[in-house]
Amino acid sequence: MRVGFGYDVHRLEPGLKMVVGGVAIDHAKGWVAHSDGDVLIHAICDALLGAASLRDIGVQFPDDSKEFEGIDSLKLLRRTVELIGEKGYHVGNVDATIALQRPKLKPHIDEMRARMADVMGVDVDDVSVKATTTEGLSFEGDGTGGSAYAVALIERD
Repeated sequence: MRVGFGYDVHRLEPGLKMVVGGVAIDHAKGWVAHSDGDVLIHAICDALLGAASLRDIGVQFPDDSKEFEGIDSLKLLRRTVELIGEKGYHVGNVDATIALQRPKLKPHIDEMRARMADVMGVDVDDVSVKATTTEGLSFEGDGTGGSAYAVALIERD
């Protein structure tokens, strides 16, 4: 077994799309990013890649590559699972937290968990997603950005 940690952050600006955990969220602001900006999935990818000593999402999916411009982050997660599989590992479980003042994510968490579990080939109970605000503090609290943290356990096949 191996454990990895991931973190991601993106700015929010009006008129852009917000996707969290593979779910499109109706909100006036969205992520400023090369891909779809899904901070939750990006943190999970980094945790999985780190656990397998495969560096990070920026190395595997560079933000200067046309191939990944606007890409659905569920595709990045699927490829991450393939990469750890090539090293003889599979996902054990993932625990992640997203920090975002608005919108409230609680109504979407079950769908996020189901979508990501399906892509990772694990049971939905092996994917934990928590959402928190920062009580109005920092860039998350003032609505100018959001961040996510994740830990992942991978196991030998």
